[in-house]
Amino acid sequence: MTFLPRLRRLATRVVLGGLVIGLLVVGGTAFRVWQVAREDDRTHADMAVVLGAAQFNGVPSDVLEARLEHARRLYEQGVVSYIATTGGRQPGDNFTEGEAGRMWLETHDVPSDRILEVGEGTDTLGSIRALAAAARAKSLTTAVIVSDPWHSLRARTMAEDEGLSAWTSPTRSGPNVQTRETQLFYIRRETGALLYYHLMKAPAGAFDGILL
Repeated sequence: MTFLPRLRRLATRVVLGGLVIGLLVVGGTAFRVWQVAREDDRTHADMAVVLGAAQFNGVPSDVLEARLEHARRLYEQGVVSYIATTGGRQPGDNFTEGEAGRMWLETHDVPSDRILEVGEGTDTLGSIRALAAAARAKSLTTAVIVSDPWHSLRARTMAEDEGLSAWTSPTRSGPNVQTRETQLFYIRRETGALLYYHLMKAPAGAFDGILL
């Protein structure tokens, strides 16, 4: 008769313990997303990696332009030797995100031979994997990841998993970094996407219409 109460207590402890561990994992991951978002490492690297974002018939969106401008400044300051533009083509597009990035950089005085265009991938992981292959072909091994602050940890983690030595210098401008509400939204989104990546080693799919 005493067995069932003990079993119930044990089950309750297991459930509560699991909830506590889950909260610690989620909270710890969210803190790391926030922490890395605040880092701006200007250590010299082979290349600045511009993560792709929307483009409109070859014209970068405000989000993508903010990333490109940040990478251009890193190149001008001598922080990097190359700028890699990444991102594939969405259905109906005439240009890839990588192409749009390359064209923008060329019109802003970055030499063509200093640009590595990688117009592949429809999500962060696909773009990073294509980039890593292109970088190996040119013996480029170190990278500064240029994206929005909240995207930095996940992108850096993926780059390191693909064999690159990577650190982050996120943009501080653009529509994704303007308001506290926007920041909280992206921290929540990136926390979930990063936990999914750690678990599955795959992109988290579409979130709010955006491929992660």
